[in-house]
Amino acid sequence: MMQFIGLDISKNKCDVCWLKESETGKRKTKVIKNTQAGHESLKNWLQATVKAAPEHMVLILEPTGVYHESIMYFLHDHGFNILLANPGKAKQYAESINLTHKTDKSDAFMLANYGCAQQSNLALWQPEAKEIRVLKALLRRLDTLESDRQRELNRLDSSEFSLSSERVVLSLKDMICTLESEIEKLKQDINNHINGNPQLKRNRALLESIPGIGPVLSRELTYLFAAKQFSNARQVGAYAGLIPKLHESGKLKGRTTLTKTGPAKLRAKLYMAAIVAGRYNVSVRLQKEALLKRGKTSMQVLGANMRKLVQICYGVIKNQQEYQPQVI
Repeated sequence: MMQFIGLDISKNKCDVCWLKESETGKRKTKVIKNTQAGHESLKNWLQATVKAAPEHMVLILEPTGVYHESIMYFLHDHGFNILLANPGKAKQYAESINLTHKTDKSDAFMLANYGCAQQSNLALWQPEAKEIRVLKALLRRLDTLESDRQRELNRLDSSEFSLSSERVVLSLKDMICTLESEIEKLKQDINNHINGNPQLKRNRALLESIPGIGPVLSRELTYLFAAKQFSNARQVGAYAGLIPKLHESGKLKGRTTLTKTGPAKLRAKLYMAAIVAGRYNVSVRLQKEALLKRGKTSMQVLGANMRKLVQICYGVIKNQQEYQPQVI
């Protein structure tokens, strides 16, 4: 019999709730530190308290930035089943059982109940392969450095108006130079990592066969298609937040906007790529021209172009064939 344990994770701690009896709501709780020592104590507590083998326990948690990752990998490596709950679905479930008092302890209880309710169709989390995890870490670090560089560039720009001292300007320029140097090194490390794995290398080459997909987006999508398993092209568009939704208000009728769920940084890169593809990619350009003739706004057209571009990317990866223009 499976045992269900909810974990509400924050930066410093983790609230744990073992659902002893789903019918009565009987439970046992604990709070641990979100550290390596805390993870070890959680493992020991679960084995001593629940008195079940790790493979007979399901631990349910929600993604919380990066704070859930270390405990998730730790517990999976020790044989526990992990259910990574969709926050939106978990919230709907909480509302359905009238769990209105939101605390860390109640969230852990809710997640345990949510997992128990899913037991007939558990979609357990599986970690990425090591090379994918390394690529994810490298890309995350690159994003951080590029954000830091942009902030320093903004400060340098504003210093011209605030009459900053020469020493401040020199400091900013030195920091920008250091960041740019490290960014270039990291980009080369990412290229070397991808080129060192035959499948990643092939997937990136396939992506770059698509007009509009350059080095920046190709490395992002190489990771995405290696880390996520999509059943069809529409799922990719939904993940990236590119599915249109109807938005009507007052005199605005029949207007659509993008859902904009999922990673915003990926959408930002797709935005720039779609602008280029609208000029040089035959399939995207023809779609653009057809939608404009139908009276769609430029932003609606650009959203459709972004969606089409990412779906083309899914197609070349799925079929493992270079891009071939298709007339619509």
